[in-house]
Amino acid sequence: MLELTQRIGPVETSEIHDHLTLPFELRMRGRLRAKTDTGYDVGLFLDRGPVLREGEFLQAQSGEIIRIRAADEPVVTARIESGLPLARLCYHLGNRHVALQIGSDEQASWVRFPPDHVLEELAERLGATLEHHRAPFDPEPGAYSESKHDHPHAH
Repeated sequence: MLELTQRIGPVETSEIHDHLTLPFELRMRGRLRAKTDTGYDVGLFLDRGPVLREGEFLQAQSGEIIRIRAADEPVVTARIESGLPLARLCYHLGNRHVALQIGSDEQASWVRFPPDHVLEELAERLGATLEHHRAPFDPEPGAYSESKHDHPHAH
């Protein structure tokens, strides 16, 4: 079993030994036993607190480097016009203390969150169009986050 004990900065693609794909719920844990994408047993022995972010790198005690991937999981993407409508939606959803991912694509600005009928009704009342699907969920780390890594925003 590879013991992943250290968060490290960006590395060259050729240095990556494997990938570890996890849903958001498991990326919040500092202690975890899992399998990499190619089937290696790994154990996470990390500092508690900071969430593992999409694209972050971990190093094993034996030197191997593993890249973290956000797994596809059930989400709701609320699409809405940029500017004040997006700000209003983010404010009201964030006021419910729920993890949110904020982004935009060729279609519109959007806010992504785990399925929740109350939040979905609120988003619709504020003018958002909802899409229920599976996608990576990598929410904003929060203004007071102690993360040492930049959060790669979706565009």
